[in-house]
Amino acid sequence: MLSECDIPKYWYNVIADMTNKPLPLINPGTKQPLKAEDLYPLFAKACADQEMNYTDRFIDIPDEVRDMYRIYRPTPLVRATGLEQALDTPAHIYFKNESVSPVGSHKLNSAIAQAFYCKAEGVTNITTETGAGQWGAALSLAAKHFGLELAVYMVKISYNQKPYRRSIMQTYGAEVIASPSMSTKAGRKVITERPNYQGSLGTAISEAVELAMQTPNCKYVLGSVLNHVALHQTVIGMEAEKQMEMAGEYPDVIIACFGGGSNFSGLSFPFLRHNLSGEKQTRFIAAEPESCPKLTRGVFQYDFGDEAGYTPLIPMYTLGHDFSPANIHAGGLRYHGGGAIISQLKRDNLVDAVDIPQLESFKAAALFARTEGIIPAPESSHAIAATIREALRAKVEGRAPVILFNLSGHGLIDMSAYDRYFANDLSDYHVSDDEIIALTSKLEKIV
Repeated sequence: MLSECDIPKYWYNVIADMTNKPLPLINPGTKQPLKAEDLYPLFAKACADQEMNYTDRFIDIPDEVRDMYRIYRPTPLVRATGLEQALDTPAHIYFKNESVSPVGSHKLNSAIAQAFYCKAEGVTNITTETGAGQWGAALSLAAKHFGLELAVYMVKISYNQKPYRRSIMQTYGAEVIASPSMSTKAGRKVITERPNYQGSLGTAISEAVELAMQTPNCKYVLGSVLNHVALHQTVIGMEAEKQMEMAGEYPDVIIACFGGGSNFSGLSFPFLRHNLSGEKQTRFIAAEPESCPKLTRGVFQYDFGDEAGYTPLIPMYTLGHDFSPANIHAGGLRYHGGGAIISQLKRDNLVDAVDIPQLESFKAAALFARTEGIIPAPESSHAIAATIREALRAKVEGRAPVILFNLSGHGLIDMSAYDRYFANDLSDYHVSDDEIIALTSKLEKIV
């Protein structure tokens, strides 16, 4: 078992080992690649520098960040023997349990780092968006720890579906605003055009960016998609690699749910470096919702990270920044695009993706709860469903692979969703080809 002395001292920067580097972020006005200093008005300088770092394989974790990591890290690696028995599979199934953090998810790994960098720069206020509320809760705790004032734009459907996540953020001292709101130009535009719109992460990002740019001594902080967020999350995989070695096994398949890519990157990238060097041949599977299938059915193109077009253009698999996701309960996965790193890896066939229907994810979640005792978040349930698919396939094919997945959060504040599932009051949502074509055909063709 790892001790707090084994908390990683470095984050792993996978870009340094990639043969095909991610394409650069682009200024939407000039169509020129951005430099780190172009991002300084919006992000903490250290985060902007990390975003553009394509050369350093390992980046030091500040002592102040590691000190706060000690509250909950290292997180457990658990063999899911109960799930194995229920599936009657020869596969060995392990999960990294990030749900043990004080806020119940992996999101704290980057929230601590970004809040620290903002505080070190003398910033007093920060803004962010949140889907299901996992990221907002994590940043609320980190902001309070470092003495920062935080405003969170929470996607309206989740604001109403998950009131206790909102309560957690408020308990830590954050201001929480349902998005779209009347407090920003971007929000007012959406409400005027679509009065009953229940929101998206794209809209919430627009509002948070706008507020940050209009508020003195304020920075924008985000929970997924960009390179520096993926970097901070690699503490997950760095620990898991040591823990798998202690268990005497090495994963043949690594699985995590996928919204913008934070927890998938965090678990996968440290193991992926061995594939990139030719030492291993692990499969990496991103499990996204059937209702938001950017990796499985989107197009690779430059697109905005938000709905209003405030962000730089990002090279990614996307459904179009105007995509309106269905109101599924996995609010953290309702995002129109994937990060630049993941998208390039997918483009190079170094990672795979599957889409999971909502009902299949809840069925998997219920089985996991009954066999392992942990009620998973709806987001994590997509990874569990993909794991079950792999384990059952191994049974049919007579193989005994080692499967590792990321339990990125618990579902104890999502019980209303489980109530609806058991009452047969949830549905699957399928996006038509015509809708995807209509939205992506409007994107400016830069690549």
